[in-house]
Amino acid sequence: MVQTKRQLHLNLFLTGMGHHEASWRHPGSETGNNLKLSHYVKFAKKAEEAKFDSLFLADRYAVSRQGAKYGLQGGIEPLTLLSALAAVTENIGLIATVSTSFNEPYNVARRFASLDHISNGRAGWNIITSGTDGEAQNFHFKKIPSHGLRYEKAREFLEVTSKLWDSWEDDAIIADQEAGIFADDQKVHEIHHKGNFFAVRGPLNIPRSPQGRPVLVQAGSSADGIDFAGQYAEAVFTAQQTLEDAQRFYQEIKARATAFGRSPESVKVLPGICPIIGKTEEEAREKEAQLHHYTNTEFSLHQLSNRVGVDLSAYPLDGPLPPLPATDGHQSRTKLIQELALRENLSIKQLLLRLAGGRGHYTIAGTPTQIADLLEKWFENKAADGFNIMPQLMREGLDDFITYVIPILQERGLFRKEYAGTLLREHLGLKRPDIDTINLSAHA
Repeated sequence: MVQTKRQLHLNLFLTGMGHHEASWRHPGSETGNNLKLSHYVKFAKKAEEAKFDSLFLADRYAVSRQGAKYGLQGGIEPLTLLSALAAVTENIGLIATVSTSFNEPYNVARRFASLDHISNGRAGWNIITSGTDGEAQNFHFKKIPSHGLRYEKAREFLEVTSKLWDSWEDDAIIADQEAGIFADDQKVHEIHHKGNFFAVRGPLNIPRSPQGRPVLVQAGSSADGIDFAGQYAEAVFTAQQTLEDAQRFYQEIKARATAFGRSPESVKVLPGICPIIGKTEEEAREKEAQLHHYTNTEFSLHQLSNRVGVDLSAYPLDGPLPPLPATDGHQSRTKLIQELALRENLSIKQLLLRLAGGRGHYTIAGTPTQIADLLEKWFENKAADGFNIMPQLMREGLDDFITYVIPILQERGLFRKEYAGTLLREHLGLKRPDIDTINLSAHA
């Protein structure tokens, strides 16, 4: 039977222990397995069996000594891990985070084309610009470049990678063993890009991949980020705290896509949801309280200070969040945190606990039905095309979501029971991009 009802998309935001900052201290966490491939293989196979659209790995390019002391920071490099997971899965998408601030377009284009070939068409790139001085100082910068400059560089970076992915036409490979001709060289193109940040001759040294290009994902919600997403992104990971805010963001992304001549359906909006699931709401709240018990206030304050760009240690914990200056760092998340603290009249100490479970993403402790109701409400009321599922405890939380929430969504006709295809683009209902023939003819 052909599925005609709109269905939501589910991405699993994969971490070693969970999205709660104290998840590694929970007795049920397998902390010693955090760097073992077998640990992630279990999660990947469970998510694929449950028919998740994709797995997603975030990444940052720095760790502080305090962060290393109090919490599991960083981890396995995303493309490395997802390449390994490609070998033990068949259908689930594989989305890796790579920064445009600290890489070169040729290397990134080659790595994602390789992942797309290795996985038979399941690669996705979460495009970030990075936002902290600590990261910049690991790459010969004293400070992170300005917000606008980072996005200007990201646009050119993506322009170059797209040209490189298109530098081999789909039918370039002939593989005529008798004639000794592997590829039609008239269908392999130098790109001769020269811009403000990059000069790249091309072509890429790997043929066009199964999806043509990886699925392009973006997570910024600032004005620059929304503009970038409207022009380029095919999926947007976002953090919203209320249905109304999520609806506004959803409409803004769709409107920006339309303004760039794209179909609103060509970009999927996936807010982060951080669930804790119990048989009763009381049980779920007890689980949440237990996780909060393991938090370290000094570490939590350090994390928040780094995110908003202000040292909050000089302010009383029982007092309100002070006014925050404009930042060149994480603009949209800083704004969300300010609005959350003001809307709920939170002290700094209360704010730390509100952020502990998901760093500003929506947290919910409830029954499977309550969680399914929330997802359905946001989905049906044009606040989301699906969700970035972020279990606060990875092992237990993923098992509970798969066992108890997904069947409810399937019964309501909101989520698939089988994959309709094998490509990540097929899971998300996205078209395979055509080669930019105008660009190719200019450099023939």
